[in-house]
Amino acid sequence: MKSITAVCPGSFDPITFGHIDIIKRASSMFDKVIVVVMKNADKVSTFTVEERLDMIRKSISDIPNIEIDSYNGLLADYTKIHNARVIVKGLRAVSDFEYEFQMALTNKKLNQNTETLFLTTSAEYMYLSSSMVKLIGSMGGDIRDFVPECIHDFIISRLNGKGSK
Repeated sequence: MKSITAVCPGSFDPITFGHIDIIKRASSMFDKVIVVVMKNADKVSTFTVEERLDMIRKSISDIPNIEIDSYNGLLADYTKIHNARVIVKGLRAVSDFEYEFQMALTNKKLNQNTETLFLTTSAEYMYLSSSMVKLIGSMGGDIRDFVPECIHDFIISRLNGKGSK
């Protein structure tokens, strides 16, 4: 039987329970899942790449078939380098679909050997985004329902200007 590698790309700035939901579900479908922190030129990151990698490691350490990586380039190139056959993307709402569909078609054009699989986010996380977590946390709100406890204090410290970047 053929071993299938999937890639779960994102900025993960920071990782949330919504991301973790998609990663866990993908891990049950594929032999190996690479969670890759991608550089997004359209976004200004709050956390460094190394900090995001560390938060991901701490948050999903219980999933055995996961690798964690970062990449500063085209996702289609990354999938070629790692022989990944599938790109897994989570969709929260219809508004996510248009952008993700465009990206899927572009990635397919750049690497015909890779398919994009869309997973709808579990209903309990449909509203959740990293941007929302950062907004709530920076204003003193409680983000414990949105991020793992193991990274909560680090996120709050950074959002309140106490952590280094």
